[in-house]
Amino acid sequence: MSGTFGGRSGRQGKLSQWLRGRRPKEAADDGGREALLLAAADAGLPLAPAAHPAPGYGCSCDRVGCPTPARHPVSFAWQTQSTTDRAQVERWARHQPEANFITATGMVHDVLDVPLEAGREALERLLAEGVEVGPVAESDDGRMLFFTLTRGTPEDEDEWWPCELDCHPETMAEHPGLRWHCRGSYVLVPPARLPGDDQGVRWVRGPEHPLPEPLTLLEALTDACARHAGDGSPHLDPAWPLRH
Repeated sequence: MSGTFGGRSGRQGKLSQWLRGRRPKEAADDGGREALLLAAADAGLPLAPAAHPAPGYGCSCDRVGCPTPARHPVSFAWQTQSTTDRAQVERWARHQPEANFITATGMVHDVLDVPLEAGREALERLLAEGVEVGPVAESDDGRMLFFTLTRGTPEDEDEWWPCELDCHPETMAEHPGLRWHCRGSYVLVPPARLPGDDQGVRWVRGPEHPLPEPLTLLEALTDACARHAGDGSPHLDPAWPLRH
């Protein structure tokens, strides 16, 4: 590729611009999308194809009144379909050039999902304190996603103590503050496009950053969410039992 961006060769320069906040659709046809998806898969995030914005109902699924346009998997088998296999991700990306992708949580990673302004405040605090934050994504629907290690899946289901903010796709509206995506949930992985002009999901900190333990971020996130909500109290006790 002969073009240069900021003094760098085409593909490297475009990827660098992506990680600085380029909009997803700007690189949809130039290799940047595929490179970012492969980077996520290489980082261990299991991926599966998702719907994308489309005229009419706003979603390629053509479902009348789709509750999550361009934000849901295309297959009901997304949990078993999700993979980190590079060859499979490449095939999907090339054969479905408009598709968004989701990453299934609760396998390798969880996602702490907070309002955008609260997330920015918490991120600034965490970085200033020298905390290892890990990958972070920002969505134009007003959310910030903090990727962490998963709490795991105990062999004995009777030993599972769920967090009160466990978030499944169908319950997201019930958690306007902090949402904890773990088993049975998913989030869009950058780069993704949302309905509306120039709307999408992008990395603030890319998937090359190691996944942190969720409890190292939880206090800062709950404090920021509380201030954002204006009630002055955390929405989740950081000592809430995770596993026994």
